[in-house]
Amino acid sequence: MSEFVKHRQDSAAVLAVVGLIIVTILSVWKLKQFKYRLIHETGVAIFFGMVLGVMVKYLSPEQGEDSEDVCSCVGLNSTPHTLMVNITSVTSSKLCPLSPLGETFDPEVLFNLFLPPIIFHGAYTLNQRRFIQNLGSVLTFAFLGTVITCVIIGACVYGFTRLMVLLGQAADGDFLLTDCFLLGAIMSATDPVAVLGLFSELHVDPDLYILLFGESVLNDAVAIALTHAITSYSLMGGGHTFDTSAFFLSAGYFIVVFAGSFLLGFIFTVITALISFHPLPNPLLETSLFFLLSWSSFLATEATGLSGIVAVLFCGLSQARYTFHNLSSEAKARTRQLFEFFSFLGEVFIFSYMGYVLLTFPHHVFKALFICGAFLAVFVSRACNIYPLSFLVNLGRTAKIPRSTQHFMVFAGLRGAVAFALAVRDTSTEVRRATLTTTLLLVCSTIWLLGSATGPMLRWLDIRVGVDADENPEDLSSDQVATGRPDTMGLWHRLDYKYLKPVLTHSGPPLTSSLPQCCGMLARLLSSPHVCEDQEQLQETEADGTSIELDKVETQQESTGGNTEPEQQEDLLEGDLGLGTSPAPASEA
Repeated sequence: MSEFVKHRQDSAAVLAVVGLIIVTILSVWKLKQFKYRLIHETGVAIFFGMVLGVMVKYLSPEQGEDSEDVCSCVGLNSTPHTLMVNITSVTSSKLCPLSPLGETFDPEVLFNLFLPPIIFHGAYTLNQRRFIQNLGSVLTFAFLGTVITCVIIGACVYGFTRLMVLLGQAADGDFLLTDCFLLGAIMSATDPVAVLGLFSELHVDPDLYILLFGESVLNDAVAIALTHAITSYSLMGGGHTFDTSAFFLSAGYFIVVFAGSFLLGFIFTVITALISFHPLPNPLLETSLFFLLSWSSFLATEATGLSGIVAVLFCGLSQARYTFHNLSSEAKARTRQLFEFFSFLGEVFIFSYMGYVLLTFPHHVFKALFICGAFLAVFVSRACNIYPLSFLVNLGRTAKIPRSTQHFMVFAGLRGAVAFALAVRDTSTEVRRATLTTTLLLVCSTIWLLGSATGPMLRWLDIRVGVDADENPEDLSSDQVATGRPDTMGLWHRLDYKYLKPVLTHSGPPLTSSLPQCCGMLARLLSSPHVCEDQEQLQETEADGTSIELDKVETQQESTGGNTEPEQQEDLLEGDLGLGTSPAPASEA
């Protein structure tokens, strides 16, 4: 095939994808216009992806027609000295070609280009104040709950594989214990995109929103780190039997991957925050640097062999807490809109690609017992995750998680982009292909069935909707992050208030009052210029003894991120672990 013909085919494939996205967006627009909430845009994207898959599968020319003899051996009287063998098609990807579209879009494109904006946008738009108030509950569900889900799914699926061996549907050794736990790690990544999209339209209970949203954002990172750890355990010789040394090595690898990725993500936040201290000529430069440095956190972490998703997740959380306050008002709006745009396009493309792969992947492995066991294990593990952990966190919460909310959290455990991205990266063996097939069926089933039943389930469980604007979960409350006094906070909040905020934002006390006097030059170097100016004005005012000037300085400090009385009332008290025990604001009483 000539380069010109291949270029035309690639252009046609890209045009087909763009047309698919346009049709999906127009369909979603009409559904929202008619207020039809039974089908979310992700379900629409999967449907149109399947339509494109049918067209490519049955209307495209046969692949074998292009195979022709490129040389003739007639008249060859001697053995050739050199034999050239083309092996590029074998080593180019772990995923078998999926017709022209599959050859154009490598699965790594999904992981490196479309997935990071989705994860970053979820972390960047997280309601910071409510997230901190429910931090203990969210971390419990995201970390401990993900591990519980992974273990239960892996154990249940392994039991079904042993049943397959007894029934003669699989040979002993086809499915190793690590293969089943790898499926558990992949399936433990919840992605309630359809539910959260409906939440924003119905304005559901904000605590339910932050519990589900926070869990889905954080447990993606935990699931990816678990996948890395289980893969490393498998490479170290783990199989049917338990290997103690390999287990501890993989557990250490999990900690290293998670901690190292978190550190790299935070380093890029520090770089972005320090650059944004100095006003740039226009908001376009601010937005460009913010976007490129945030994306670089993912690429740099992947280049070092760690988890880029974990890095970009914590980069988004820390960018919203620190760098966001240093941007101009126009740059704040632009960064939100930019990541929202890329997140929406990424979701539409990934879910469309799921529908396409579901019908065009030529090496699907359908094993009925394996698939049924995975379906059953997913729902059982979700229940074993939510109910016991809800009981645990309710012991430390003033505002208890009601039983109806727990039922809905079990119901809303959808799977989506992260699970598919993890499964599609490796289809080199029959077990991996069975994992991909099962993952696709699970994602499509949960998106279509559970996502469509979200509205009726909310009404049946009598969960409140239509809350007032102050409780709107779409309200980005990064500007409302508490910056209370250090004597009313725990250790982390005291460190954040006295050191991190003065270094990375325009708020908090100057470092000259927090660091020892011997570090005065370093403190002035690291402090924000705004904080230093406010401190100098305050000292001049105290020297003059002019009360009028003092009032002006206090007013200026409040306008530049200083503390106000209502904000101090929202701060977490000493001993509050973020379990929801802090007093509710007056507007929510």
